[in-house]
Amino acid sequence: MSLLHQARFFTTVNHLRDLPPTAVPEVAFAGRSNAGKSSALNILCNQKRLAFSSKTPGRTQHINYFEIAHLEHLYGYLVDLPGYGYAEVGGGVKVHWQQLLGDYLVQRPQLRGLVLVMDSRRPFTDLDCELIDWFMPTGRTIHVLLTKADKLTRQEATVVLRDTQKRLAALPRTDGLPSDDPATPPQFTAQLFSSLKRTGVEAAQRVLEDWLAIPARTTAKK
Repeated sequence: MSLLHQARFFTTVNHLRDLPPTAVPEVAFAGRSNAGKSSALNILCNQKRLAFSSKTPGRTQHINYFEIAHLEHLYGYLVDLPGYGYAEVGGGVKVHWQQLLGDYLVQRPQLRGLVLVMDSRRPFTDLDCELIDWFMPTGRTIHVLLTKADKLTRQEATVVLRDTQKRLAALPRTDGLPSDDPATPPQFTAQLFSSLKRTGVEAAQRVLEDWLAIPARTTAKK
């Protein structure tokens, strides 16, 4: 099984100054409120209540850290960022946590990559695009999870994935690698995902394992 299954809560912070002074890689999860971010984290780590999924979108206003460790070796952290774009949240609170999210993405040196969670029925909202624009100058990788793919027909899912990949491929590279070399892996990738049907779970796990340098498909004993 994946070592991601051994993820456990580490800490929660509400200000950049409280971020843990660690040196291991971090992978951030971000997405619009109600896009299925918490459900994705839970299913990827094979745990029901690792990430808190509120019945009221926009309730989670902090950065939550989950550590990935085995036999006293700390591989890194999965970092659950506040959901964004929920209209009924008070203006001051919204400004605070969206600034927290943006500042973390731009300023955190330990950040290895961003998992951007988008509802496959409504991808690339204005706020999704704004987040991509914020993040691209860092030169880091983005992997898009097109969640709730079970709500689409097979044809609809194929079209959404193709259109998403085409849109990501049109973005300019910011990681300094040659864009004209066929051997260069893409900086921005996407996949279909469903927490309900477990669609794309292993593919997404392999992305996280690669980013955190976790031995893939390891039999981990607790």
